[in-house]
Amino acid sequence: MKFTCAAAALSEACQNVQRAISSKTTIPALEGIYVRAAEGCLELTGYDLEVGIQTRIDASVQEEGSIVLNAKVFCEILRRLPGDSVEVECDSRFLASIIAGESRYRINGMSAEEYPELPSITGGAPLPLPLGTLKEMIRQTIFAVAINPDTKPVHTGVKFELRPAMEGSGGELSLAAIDGFRFATRKEAIEYDGEEMSFVVPPKALGELRGMGADGDTVSVAVGRKHIIFDIGRYHMVSRLLDGEFMNYRAAIPQAFKTEAAADTRSLISAVERISLIITEKIKSPIRCDILPEEGRLEFTCATGVGTARDSVGADIAGEAFEVGFNNRFLLDALRACDTDQVRIRFNGAVQPVVILPPEGEGFLFMVLPVRLKQE
Repeated sequence: MKFTCAAAALSEACQNVQRAISSKTTIPALEGIYVRAAEGCLELTGYDLEVGIQTRIDASVQEEGSIVLNAKVFCEILRRLPGDSVEVECDSRFLASIIAGESRYRINGMSAEEYPELPSITGGAPLPLPLGTLKEMIRQTIFAVAINPDTKPVHTGVKFELRPAMEGSGGELSLAAIDGFRFATRKEAIEYDGEEMSFVVPPKALGELRGMGADGDTVSVAVGRKHIIFDIGRYHMVSRLLDGEFMNYRAAIPQAFKTEAAADTRSLISAVERISLIITEKIKSPIRCDILPEEGRLEFTCATGVGTARDSVGADIAGEAFEVGFNNRFLLDALRACDTDQVRIRFNGAVQPVVILPPEGEGFLFMVLPVRLKQE
C-alpha cells in the first residue's frame, strides 16, 4: 500500500475516528485505526464493537492496500508532522513508513484481516434530520441517563421514539432518559411518515455524535433491529442499540400539582450555583427551597460543615406555600438544560417529583425527585 494525501486532512480524520477506539480492549486490532487505500481515496475506521466511526478523504493512491496502525501512535505522529502533505507506504511485513518534509517514521502495523467489519443495516429509508436540532435534543436529555452499575442496562441510554404524521398533527421525534432520581424528555416536530418505532441508543454514540459535523448539517439516520447508523457528510457512525424494556416514564409524570412558579432561568441557575459553593463532594447537604407565594419568591438555603448560604429569586407563584429539598447537582443539570429564558416549575408537595417545563407547551420536560428534609 502506498498513498499521498494532505497531512492536515489525514490528521483531522484520524483524530475523529480515534474517538470510537477504546483503550481497554483484549483485541489488539481494536487499538488501531483501519486504513484502506483504494480508488483515489483513503478509508479510515475506528471501532470498539459498540461504536464505529468511518470516514473517507481524498488521496493519491499509488498502490492499493490496507493495514491497521496503532491509533495513539499514528495520530500523535500526524499531529506533529511538518509540511502540507504526507506519504505513507506499507510493505508485506506490515511495516509502515511515514514521510513528511524531513520527518521519517517507521511503525509496526497489523494485518487488516484481523479487523472486524462494521455492522450494516438493510431495508428502510434513512431519516434526514437537522444535525443542530438533534444535538440540542441530546444535550437536553443525556445528563439524566443512569450511571449506577446496578441499573438496568437499558436505562444507561437515551430512548428515541418516532411517531408518524397523523390527521391533525405532524410527525414527532422524542428523546427520553431516566436514572431513578430524575427524568428528561425533549420533543421536536419532524417530517416523518414511516412506522412508529422506539429504540435506545448508548450514551457513547450520542456523545460522539455531538462532536461531529456543523450544526447546519443534515444527519441521515437508519435504524435496524440491533444497530443504528448516523451519516453526516463524509462521516459514517454505527452503534449497537441497547436491549430491554424501558420504563413507562409517562405514567410517572404527575398530572396534577399544588403549586406552580414561573421564574427567570438564568436567575435560578445563578442562585443555585451560589448556594452550591458551600457544598463539596465530602460535605454534601440538600438545598432547601421555600416556595413563598405571598412574597413572590423562591428562597434557597443550605447549611454544611463549611457554613451556611441563603439566596432568593423572584417568581410568579400560584398555589400553596411549602418547603422542598433538592440535590443541588440534579437541580442544576435540569436548569442548565433549559433553552428558554423562563421556566415553569410545578410542585406537588415535599416528597413528590418536581416538574420543570418551558413557559408554553411541553417541548421539554425535566423531572427531579426531591430530597427528604430533616426537621430543623
